[in-house]
Amino acid sequence: MLTIEHLNKTFESPTGNVVALHDIGLNVQKGQLVTFIGPSGCGKSTLLKIIAGLDTRYQGKVELNGKAIEKPGIEKGFIFQEPRLFPWFTVEKNIAANLSLHKSEVRRRVDELIDLVRLQGFEKAYPRELSGGMAQRVAIARALLRKPDVLLLDEPFGALDAFTRSHMQEVLLEIWERNRTTMLFVTHDLDEAVFLGERVVIMNPRPGHIRSIIDIDLPHPRKRSNPSFQEYRSLVLNEFEKIDGPPFDKGAGI
Repeated sequence: MLTIEHLNKTFESPTGNVVALHDIGLNVQKGQLVTFIGPSGCGKSTLLKIIAGLDTRYQGKVELNGKAIEKPGIEKGFIFQEPRLFPWFTVEKNIAANLSLHKSEVRRRVDELIDLVRLQGFEKAYPRELSGGMAQRVAIARALLRKPDVLLLDEPFGALDAFTRSHMQEVLLEIWERNRTTMLFVTHDLDEAVFLGERVVIMNPRPGHIRSIIDIDLPHPRKRSNPSFQEYRSLVLNEFEKIDGPPFDKGAGI
């Protein structure tokens, strides 16, 4: 579904060029939930913006469903760390965005999404009346309204407290299991990466490149206390401990 080959990205500045991404290669199949983890500056967010079509100044091949990604489009939903809701719109109007709730199909779809993200009873609430987790659920519903082929999530739970973050992870998995929307999820949290992902992509910085990819062969629901979960966590942690070493052989697991 998503194909990336020999992707390179350089930021130019008066003080010198900075190579943000170097020789990225990755294939993502339809319906997969892939998590990306790595230290700050390894290019995780830059990679997501390129896939979203928000940054087109790069070298290499990036294709979605066999077509080159050249600009933003409704086939790619994007969730930021902040919900970025319209403060003057209610929950239901934020989800509908520029579509009219008076159209029966839009109304039906918005109602379905409100149920999916567990916001029944808050349809008429304004963003100031919502908790951080609830606001982020509105943002997810808005991104899903147009049925994107891929949902890109850039540390969407990073600003939430531990309890809300855990709850939002469960909500996201429920959405993924019901819709099977392809999701690419960037995080700094190792447990979150293993808990959510079918595959964990570990990235190295300076320049940003893929160090390794670990397939997480665990059924859902997952328990962090489960010995199998801890084994996968140790595998990912082991790669982190090598983060300053030579790049992982990109021929493996991609």
